[in-house]
Amino acid sequence: MKPKLKAEYKLRIPSDTDNLELIRSFVAKVAEKVGFIPDDICKIELACDEACTNVMKHAYDQSSKNTSLDVIIKIDYQKFTLVVTDHGKGFDPDTIKMPNVKEYLAELKVGGLGIYLMRTLMDEVDYDIKPGVQNQVRMVKYFLDKKKPGLVNTAKGV
Repeated sequence: MKPKLKAEYKLRIPSDTDNLELIRSFVAKVAEKVGFIPDDICKIELACDEACTNVMKHAYDQSSKNTSLDVIIKIDYQKFTLVVTDHGKGFDPDTIKMPNVKEYLAELKVGGLGIYLMRTLMDEVDYDIKPGVQNQVRMVKYFLDKKKPGLVNTAKGV
């Protein structure tokens, strides 16, 4: 089943790790509302958490005040699109090497898996980077499972 609606939800929030729980709750509630099953809700929530944490830790100088990020969720008949936007330092996502997870875990490393997790948990991840102007990460989760045509990721339609 596909959602029967088109909608957009927006959250502008101070860029502070203390706000991650609020962001996760916002994203999870919208994902639940449009009918994703709990497993997919957790994937969307974790991908968003990783994107927002990257912004909070890397986009702004830690001494900066009054920094914020936007979380926008766009729903259409085919997909759940999550866009995280900041106005801080950008980066080149093509320079980020995907880790060998077995080696990573064997060495008990901490951190550095954010982009890998986002790409693994979501169906699409794209970047639009304009340092100091506007940086965006756009992540998509389809309602239909593209890997298994005809199967649906959602438990119910809206």
